[in-house]
Amino acid sequence: MITDKKQLLLITNKQSMVDCVQEGVSMHFELTQANSLHTGFNIALNLLPDVILLDYSSFRSGRNFKNIANFKSNHFLTKAWLVVYAEERFRAEAESRFRKVVDEFIYSPTIEALCGKIIKMVYSNRSLSNFWKDAFMGMFNLISKPVLLLDQNEIVAMNDAFKQSFRVRNSKGLKLTDFVKCENVQKVKDSLRNFARGKHIKAATKTTLLLRNDKLRNARINFSKLNKNFGHQFVMFIDFVEKNEEINDGIGTSSEEVENCFKQNSQLTEFKFTNREKEIIELLIKGYKTKDISEALFISPKTIEKHRSNIIKRTNSDTILESIIYAISHDLIDYQKVQ
Repeated sequence: MITDKKQLLLITNKQSMVDCVQEGVSMHFELTQANSLHTGFNIALNLLPDVILLDYSSFRSGRNFKNIANFKSNHFLTKAWLVVYAEERFRAEAESRFRKVVDEFIYSPTIEALCGKIIKMVYSNRSLSNFWKDAFMGMFNLISKPVLLLDQNEIVAMNDAFKQSFRVRNSKGLKLTDFVKCENVQKVKDSLRNFARGKHIKAATKTTLLLRNDKLRNARINFSKLNKNFGHQFVMFIDFVEKNEEINDGIGTSSEEVENCFKQNSQLTEFKFTNREKEIIELLIKGYKTKDISEALFISPKTIEKHRSNIIKRTNSDTILESIIYAISHDLIDYQKVQ
């Protein structure tokens, strides 16, 4: 998410420090906190912060602090300002160990003074703009084909070509699954999850996308991860194609799991509830609780919960109530029978 404020990633295991820094920099920075270097590194790859502030006293041991070099070795984070906050008595120790990989050490006596120094950095001659993020966003709208920046299913950013093709005015809160038919939502989520978790850096596939005027268009899609170690965020390029046009498998690396999943998405998905699922839905409509259903159908509460979970998943719902409404509105059960 792009805001007028700078992004500050604070890595500390002290909640008191988090609270003080939050209060001290809130006018100038969006604060994100991590309690370990490992977690902080993954967050940094996703957030691309302007400043990464590490609390030396939280991770002073060599074992806990040895991975600090990872932050500056990753090209997406080379423009982030890496700052270590330490007590004055640890100055020699900290600088002898980490001088080569840290941009600045701060030995302020109080957290308030620390916050003041960080804020001054924003207005100093040092540019804290994130080069990679700025460069990417600068080129984003020059691409003539629809392009998305995704954090798995969440749309982080979309270019002008995407907005025009899909007639999007307000992109806030949109997800990729908002542009597929409702019966394919779960399969799309699964394919994105598979790609994020898999070893492939690139994937190519073909599917059908839903435009805002309720028309369908076949599309060839190429995914590319921003970083092989953090697979949740990637770029998605869309190329609208005719029905008879096939993907060129020789381009990039093709992920079979993603491709197979999206092939299924392009087909209309029709399903019916099993007889047992219908029985459970009908009893739920009548107001039966789990215990009542268990006694009526002679099955265990655990089995009933499993059926409820399957019903929710298959209808792409968040609650069993939404699933019931879906079942009634799509004539998947005989509502008259349970009235």
